[in-house]
Amino acid sequence: MAVNIVQPRYMVIGAGASQELAAMLRQLNLSRPFIVTDKFMVEFGYLDRLTAGLKEAGIEFRVFADTVPDPTSASIEQGVVELKKQSHDCVVALGGGSPIDSAKAIAFLAVHGGRMRDYKVPVVNNEPGLPVIAIPTTAGTGSEVTRFTVITDESNDEKMLCTGTAFCPTVALVDYELTMSKPKRLTADTGLDTLTHAIESYVSVKRNPFSDGMAKLAMMALGKHLRTVYNEPGNREAREAVMLAATQAGLAFSNASVCLVHGMSRPIGAFFHVPHGLSNAMLLPAVTAFSIEAAPDRYADCARFMGVASAEDSDEVACQKLLDELRQLNKDLEVPTPKEYGIDKDRYFKLLPTMAQQAQASGSPGNNPRVPTIEEMVALYEEIWE
Repeated sequence: MAVNIVQPRYMVIGAGASQELAAMLRQLNLSRPFIVTDKFMVEFGYLDRLTAGLKEAGIEFRVFADTVPDPTSASIEQGVVELKKQSHDCVVALGGGSPIDSAKAIAFLAVHGGRMRDYKVPVVNNEPGLPVIAIPTTAGTGSEVTRFTVITDESNDEKMLCTGTAFCPTVALVDYELTMSKPKRLTADTGLDTLTHAIESYVSVKRNPFSDGMAKLAMMALGKHLRTVYNEPGNREAREAVMLAATQAGLAFSNASVCLVHGMSRPIGAFFHVPHGLSNAMLLPAVTAFSIEAAPDRYADCARFMGVASAEDSDEVACQKLLDELRQLNKDLEVPTPKEYGIDKDRYFKLLPTMAQQAQASGSPGNNPRVPTIEEMVALYEEIWE
């Protein structure tokens, strides 16, 4: 069966890639960028370094720096209002997953109107908005190359998955040097997010040869470099490898889809404001153990790609080694349980049925090798509590 692969029109990857912004705008005949970022990028000088090149090239721009973690419908609408105050022909995203997801949504609504709730799954959005140039500053979400954006409806704390080629950036400028100063916790959470993307795309029922290849490359790099980049933040080789893995895993899951971990992760983030990569990490070992019986050969491959099992190991042995490695990674990268994170126990357990229903509604659990019932998802949420 033929597979329709979606990816940015241009990808510039490597040290200094972010400084190619002005040249890329000229190449695309764009001249009035609207930059979407957050206050951290402003405070720590990332924005100034990026816009210096625009000023030198004589390119006028405006900045919206009021994006929020887990972007909300209200924050997106605020961005659209600011964009429309002047005439802009593209949107530049600078930051982690939240600014990039915000930029995608702002660029889309600026053309199509309405609210993000109008465009959540099962709606597929293929009519383009304004062109987006994505510049990631974390090695994890892969949002710079995906056809998804996730926006929270603050009226009911639902993380809405919106999908379609409209949300795939036109350009990705992937510069690992932007990640060199990231703290250990963020490095761990985004790295484990990448690993989740790679594993889930490889076992997804929507997988294909292209996504398999990208996922394999990402898992090979993470198996070698993830602990290094956590323990040695200044290691340039490890930073570069993990940044590339994030983009590769993004291409993988964008073209194969994520599965149960992501479906269950989004409600944890929405209700308890747990960073996305961290909530994925909390779930990954338990969900993998639940799912492994339905695709032992695929999970065994994951163990071999990561370097924790050999070709001589049986699939059963390799699967057990994968589970052992995921649990050990969470220990080594100091991933807390929901209880250790400080989530209120009574509220957590009260919300479990709602969280499971929202997970199911996202569609992601349906891509899992073993499709869970609501009751099984509730049991998994209970299992990871402590």
